[in-house]
Amino acid sequence: MKLRRRRGTAEMTKKFTKERQIMAEINHNPGILLYTRIRKSPYYYGSRRHGVQLYSVYNHHYHPRHYGDPFGEYWQLLEGVTMWDVGGAERQVEITGPDAFRFTNMLTPRDLNKCAVGQCKYAFITDEKGGIINDPVLLRLGENRFWLSLADSDVLLWCKALAHGMGFDVEISEPDVGPMQIQGPKSKEVMVDLFGEDILDIPYYYMTRKELDGMDIVISRTGYSGELGYELYLNNASRDGLHLWDSVLQAGEPHGISPIGPCHIRRIEGGILSHGCDMTIDENPYEVGYGYKWMVEFDQEDDFMGKAALKKASETGISRKLVGVEMGGQRLGSFNDGSMPDFFAVFDKDTDLQVGKVTSACYSPRLDKNIGFAMVPVGYAEIGTELAVETPHERTDAVVADRLFFRPEHAEQKLSPTS
Repeated sequence: MKLRRRRGTAEMTKKFTKERQIMAEINHNPGILLYTRIRKSPYYYGSRRHGVQLYSVYNHHYHPRHYGDPFGEYWQLLEGVTMWDVGGAERQVEITGPDAFRFTNMLTPRDLNKCAVGQCKYAFITDEKGGIINDPVLLRLGENRFWLSLADSDVLLWCKALAHGMGFDVEISEPDVGPMQIQGPKSKEVMVDLFGEDILDIPYYYMTRKELDGMDIVISRTGYSGELGYELYLNNASRDGLHLWDSVLQAGEPHGISPIGPCHIRRIEGGILSHGCDMTIDENPYEVGYGYKWMVEFDQEDDFMGKAALKKASETGISRKLVGVEMGGQRLGSFNDGSMPDFFAVFDKDTDLQVGKVTSACYSPRLDKNIGFAMVPVGYAEIGTELAVETPHERTDAVVADRLFFRPEHAEQKLSPTS
């Protein structure tokens, strides 16, 4: 009997040792393969000069996530001016033709009769069940010409299929347009040096057209930062991408401009959602807290995809909701540094039953706390509800909070209900 026990203990020890060896051999920060199948931004060869440390793949393109210090990039965004290579990530779907307005209006619950030429709208693209396929910034360049500046999903194929199947007279394409973001409190100084004082006259969520050294650029007062900022949509981007990159760098040098990746700490502080993380095709606008009357407009005469399903959701209510959460424990990472490879489990603090998941999370230096978003049953959605969260480090206490963790002092930096 003792011999059998010794053998069993020896086998368990051997198994445990082997598991530890396997864990030690895991590469927790694998690289990303650079090859021809994944597409490259028109700014790819410009941004890589600055020492990109991490790429992800977004809309089938390499997308710079950070250049070495995401927390340093966060402070650069808050205090200075930054430029972002989003030329591959924010692909444009262009919709033109006689039925372009009617078709584009059908794609989204927003009423585009309220969108003037030269105006932009934050909009959801919904499916027949009201699920969120994408959440682009929509730009209306003409009466029957639209750009959808996309998050990460294949909206081009969705639009082509709908237009063909429903017989709309439209042309749907991916134009040679490369967006670049210039964000931060000093972005206005850089933009004035590039385009002149009148660039400051662009209202929030509107656009203008400018020429710079022979380059044709559409400029909007938009951005993914929660800070003052602009997006530059370069036409003929495959030809002029490096020219624009170098021009912005040169104009920004006196103001301390620095290339960074999209700052997820700042966007989480500002309650800005990320498609694919905080919302997907499996969630509707009400579940992610965007069931506003200006976002889902039932009073418009025209029909839109998912109207019946969303109408039902608005009347019967929802069973789950995306909320803000503040978490204790060790400091989390910046979200875009590989520190959150999967969702965090959320538990009922009393019963230890898993009830939801944290979809985005980070440590906020300004607030000196771990913050994030979590999808939970509506019974757990009230602010102040105590929960528990399983981070990669530990099980820790959490509490439901206002999803807008930081409110800028200046109204121009907020997401306007009319945008």
